[in-house]
Amino acid sequence: MNQERLYKLILGAHVSEKTSALSEVANQYAFRVAKDATGPEIKEAVEKIYEVGVVDVRMINVKGKVKRNARGMSRSANWKKAYVRLEAGKEIDFS
Repeated sequence: MNQERLYKLILGAHVSEKTSALSEVANQYAFRVAKDATGPEIKEAVEKIYEVGVVDVRMINVKGKVKRNARGMSRSANWKKAYVRLEAGKEIDFS
């Protein structure tokens, strides 16, 4: 796969209480990814960028939140999240 495409697939790490707990317990990490990304592409991108072995990739389409403002209602954009499980003994340091 094209190196440029690899870096455009992973938009960033998604850090929350839930993902922090998952990284400690199940060795899983969450990433915000491009809407057109596929499982095998995400697996290859994480393996090459972070130099770790990936066991499993699961993806979720996240609906944008509806918010009320002075002019009525607005909606944030929909996005895609990927949960990546790493091989035993491997970890990613985001700092």
